[in-house]
Amino acid sequence: MTVRTRILVLLSAVVALAAVGVASVLHASARADRRDHTQAGGPRITPGTVTLTGHGRMVFRNMAWGPHRDELTSVPASDPAGPRTSSGVKCLRFYAAAGTGVCLQAVHGPVSDTYRALILDARLKERDRYDVPGIPSRARVSPTGHFAAWTAFVGGDSYAGTNFSTRAAIVDTRTGELIPSLETFRIVRDGHPYRAADVNFWGVTFAADDRTFYATMATKGTTYLVRGDLRTRTVTTVRTNVECPSLSPDGTRVAFKKRVKGLSKDAPWRLYVLDLRTLRETPLAVSRSVDDQAVWKDDRTLVYALPGDFGADLYEVPADGTGTPRRISTAAVSPAYLR
Repeated sequence: MTVRTRILVLLSAVVALAAVGVASVLHASARADRRDHTQAGGPRITPGTVTLTGHGRMVFRNMAWGPHRDELTSVPASDPAGPRTSSGVKCLRFYAAAGTGVCLQAVHGPVSDTYRALILDARLKERDRYDVPGIPSRARVSPTGHFAAWTAFVGGDSYAGTNFSTRAAIVDTRTGELIPSLETFRIVRDGHPYRAADVNFWGVTFAADDRTFYATMATKGTTYLVRGDLRTRTVTTVRTNVECPSLSPDGTRVAFKKRVKGLSKDAPWRLYVLDLRTLRETPLAVSRSVDDQAVWKDDRTLVYALPGDFGADLYEVPADGTGTPRRISTAAVSPAYLR
């Protein structure tokens, strides 16, 4: 190959790379521009005042393209597909109870993102903030508003496989005392003390007594529902194959996602409800795999998110195994019902 030919080949490669770079920039610009424009046929959203007080409303993260994407929005619980009031507060994950909210946010940096948890008051004003050591995935507030919890991936980014590590934290919203990881709690498995280096926790859900909580614990390839005690700093196994539990308002049942044999390894879950007194499981009328921590709308109905055209849509289904799922809101995730 002559020097002239080599130079021409080099110039052609440079031009090709430049074209790819320009195309990438234009694609990113178009995507960013799309985010800023309201989607055709999408929900009507207007800026306004969103609070975490009162009852009969639902607050969630808006996923519709436009200037209010990722913001907390509010609708009447009786009209979840209706016009939305947007707060201006952006969250990746959110939950609220008794006038207290927890908002998990990304902080975009020049090289990589970092994450934080904000404790919000009833007017969505920041009361406290805490560093989150990975990608946020779950958030909960106790029925009294006195405790908040969140889970983050510190290794991996999906629950579907086994190659991931999570960190579950709980904070007392009154004092600011933080338990940065449930891995410091004493574990009782099958009636015996248990310790292992591979223990992971995620998906905290609280009882109303400001003491009891439930969560998922994983170790040696098995997941467990555990009952936790905030006073004794102890967790006790209750049942295997339970993930992302959600305690019913009356405290008698746990909704959860269960791995079912024969399903795809990337989408292995079905929704169930567990009676905590009898340990009887009831499969719900949901045929799709649900990778979410369901929310109880009331003692009879569960709400959960499934992938949609704009990120996620919300569905509801009876908690007793009857009926059929019904989509109640598009482009929405992380709902919290104000009671």
